[in-house]
Amino acid sequence: MLPSTFPAFPGRPEFDIYATMDPAKEVGGDFYDFFMVDDDHLAMVMADVSGKGVPAALFMMTARTMIKDAAQSGKSPAEVLRYVNAQICGNNPEDMFVTVWLGLLELSSGKLVWSDAGHEPLLLDRDGSWELMSGSGGIALGVLEPELLADDDPFADCALYLKPGDALLQYTDGVTESMTAGREQFGLERLTEAVRNAPSSVPKELLIHIREQIDQFVKGSDQFDDITMLAMRYHGDRRTV
Repeated sequence: MLPSTFPAFPGRPEFDIYATMDPAKEVGGDFYDFFMVDDDHLAMVMADVSGKGVPAALFMMTARTMIKDAAQSGKSPAEVLRYVNAQICGNNPEDMFVTVWLGLLELSSGKLVWSDAGHEPLLLDRDGSWELMSGSGGIALGVLEPELLADDDPFADCALYLKPGDALLQYTDGVTESMTAGREQFGLERLTEAVRNAPSSVPKELLIHIREQIDQFVKGSDQFDDITMLAMRYHGDRRTV
């Protein structure tokens, strides 16, 4: 159900993207997505649905479709999250929720606009140095109905410009909360160290390296949560007219 053919956009030299999702059960609740909104804009999604198994997967399918449809209508990331939250709250008898990070990259300029709904902080490689980016501070979709958010809207857009060679990593808490038999978590500090020590920022190689670091840390302990990651490296506008 998730994009799994790589290279995903062989005809687009402006960027390289790769993603993985390893479910803790046969059916997972995490999801990633990426798609072209138009000829100059790439959308990227990382999300984590509450719960596991078939109910989470069904909720995931609904949320993914809503996010993609809203993003393709020309809304900003914050507007998309605000809209999808209203739709989920209008029909959510199981009281499920989903954390989401949504980014929109303008390929011609490198402008990245993103918003998050209670999701993990973005890791960004700028000029060869990885750093954590503060988010917009939103809350998970499905938690509060729109009328309860009217006076304190939690969804906001963040923006910056990527330079050729810059990269980003987005992930779910199954990465940072991977744990040893003694219940010590991998954590954000180890994740940050892993990306900084990675031999390459090529998306596929980067995700392989991170997963190797997680596996070495947990030392064969059972995986209790979905582990999902997405990496993208921006090359700049290399299209020829």
